[in-house]
Amino acid sequence: MTQRVQRGELQVAAELAAFIEDSALPGIGISADEFWAGMNGLVNDFSAENAALLAHREQLQAQLDEWHRTHQGPRDHGAYKAFLTEIGYLLPEGEDFAIETANVDPEIASVPGPQLVVPITNARYALNAANARWGSLYDGFYGTDAIGSPPPGGAYDQGRGARVVARSRVFLDEAFPIAVISHSDAQRYYVHDGALLIDDHPLLQPEKFVGYRGHPKAPSAVLLRNNGLHVELVFDRTDRIGSRDQAGLADVLLESAISAIMDCEDSVACVDAEDKVVAYKNWLGLMKGDLEASFSKGGKTVTRALNDDRCYIGPQGEAVRLKGRALMLVRNVGHLMRNPAMLDRKGEEVFEGLMDAMVTAMIAMHDLQREDGNSLTGSIYVVKPKMHGPEEVAFTDRVFTFVEQALGLPKNTVKLGIMDEERRTSVNLKECIRAARQRVAFINTGFLDRTGDEIHTSMEAGPFSRKDFIKRKAWIGGYENQNVDIGLKCGLSGKAQIGKGMWAMPDLMAAMLEQKIEHPKAGANCAWVPSPTAATLHALHYHQVDVFAVQAQLKAGGRRAFVDTVLDIPLATYQAWTEAQKLREVENNAQGILGYVVRWIDQGVGCSKVPDINNVGLMEDRATCRISAQHIANWLHHGVVTREQVLQSLQKMAQVVDQQNAADPDYTPMAPGFDGLAFKAACDLVFEGRQQPSGYTEPVLHARRLQLKAAG
Repeated sequence: MTQRVQRGELQVAAELAAFIEDSALPGIGISADEFWAGMNGLVNDFSAENAALLAHREQLQAQLDEWHRTHQGPRDHGAYKAFLTEIGYLLPEGEDFAIETANVDPEIASVPGPQLVVPITNARYALNAANARWGSLYDGFYGTDAIGSPPPGGAYDQGRGARVVARSRVFLDEAFPIAVISHSDAQRYYVHDGALLIDDHPLLQPEKFVGYRGHPKAPSAVLLRNNGLHVELVFDRTDRIGSRDQAGLADVLLESAISAIMDCEDSVACVDAEDKVVAYKNWLGLMKGDLEASFSKGGKTVTRALNDDRCYIGPQGEAVRLKGRALMLVRNVGHLMRNPAMLDRKGEEVFEGLMDAMVTAMIAMHDLQREDGNSLTGSIYVVKPKMHGPEEVAFTDRVFTFVEQALGLPKNTVKLGIMDEERRTSVNLKECIRAARQRVAFINTGFLDRTGDEIHTSMEAGPFSRKDFIKRKAWIGGYENQNVDIGLKCGLSGKAQIGKGMWAMPDLMAAMLEQKIEHPKAGANCAWVPSPTAATLHALHYHQVDVFAVQAQLKAGGRRAFVDTVLDIPLATYQAWTEAQKLREVENNAQGILGYVVRWIDQGVGCSKVPDINNVGLMEDRATCRISAQHIANWLHHGVVTREQVLQSLQKMAQVVDQQNAADPDYTPMAPGFDGLAFKAACDLVFEGRQQPSGYTEPVLHARRLQLKAAG
């Protein structure tokens, strides 16, 4: 049983109250009484409206279901759109406006680049993400398949190392060309009269030289800048690589993860006070700058901490200081879930989103007191996921206004990130941005959650295409283009991030280099990557593409996509699938669900790399689980497959997942009994998928995880 203490009208888990009062509050000038008065006020003033917004979601869904049931066969798009307008699902697009967000850090407003999303409950991962602001291009090329072949095992391969150096110099020639010669021919880099010279030749664009370290005649590092991103050339003739290099070039460091989202939501498994304290404690360490994580590596204990800033000498001898860490945003949970960490005056669990809003903002106040901390402009960055439409964004805006007043913060200190991942937000995006126009600092598309909501919203419309074919339908291109179009129309360029989603295959970096350049080409000034190494490699794309020039062209060209395309439901137009095709689709979905859920329920791992049916490792989180579960639920509902076929597929794939995890000593096999909580959770997600609110996975996952924790 949870031990609770009374704080006003709230019953708070003792361990959460102790963390807040003993660790989080000291040092920011807010007493425990003041904080709990604010928390009580927030819960009392906003809980009823939160519940009403969720009830409105269900009301709209019921109306949508009934409309689709009574309009089977070819659909009249005009009638469908008129119906959506009539019930208030689709709102009129208002007059043009520009966001008024102020005091935004350069990483948000003016420096395009990769973005990491990392579970805040893992201190080591969080530190890795924050420190991924800088990464080795040599390591990125050598340790992945980015140069066309997988990395070798064993001792250092000099031949591969030579190819890495050659490929890196090709990048330098493209981004920082030299008059007359190539970087591959250069033998000496030095600084003379405020200019960088390479074998006595200047850069074709001398202004790209920013600074150096060491002696100007033989610098240990040279700092360059292209499209707002920095590159550091490291010189060391005693280094294994530098000693063999004609110029002594030992590494090329790229400014990589410009920002990082510390995630309290989609990539974590937080179900109670114990879990929330872990999340909040790590966020506190990041905001105070003292988070550390120790782990064993190569038989030794390694302690990781946040990197220091990087210091250089400018061309005219001035001091140049650059951040050593990614700008950190925190992703709160959405409006749906409650959490037993706090009970309200009625004895009901508090909405977790309200708790996150108050606690994460309070913790971030530690950073606002630091001169060299996370935000240099006095802002707190909160990403809010899974909002449905403008009224929910307006609700979030008012929540943070209340939080700011309760904590004594200036209005709009909290900057808001809007995840465009729910259908009602996509079709009303302009009005969603308007609802928080003074604090919006980020919009981002999320294909997987967006597809999961697409399926659930239109569950009664008919069978959906196979997952690979859903991606090829017109709606997805319209969705991605409209997000950028509206972001630019609302004045986000130069003030806020317009982001794109995750590259889900962390081992396939050559494919990422080939394909993910489409994100900056689409006008996105940030896009998600699955690892620090991927951030370094994806940073190459932002050197190749001037995102702000692209945005200017797109803005001048006008809108490319409109809501009519986004409303095109990706139903299957050809359903003569063979039994083998149907079963393979179900099995692929089932394997992803099981591989993810078994770690979530049994081990509390909220995000992990799960091999798919072709043994390709894919990053799985609640968004990927949502689409897979909703897809099977849709096929079940429309008779494409039977319950017996789905259950057999789940049991078959459970045995495959057991084999894939056989080397994990903490793993509990699902077969042959198929009676564990993890397997039951997977079945719940599929067989009860139609009944889950918006098709979300959280209610099932949380219930089963709490059941396991209660059983010890």
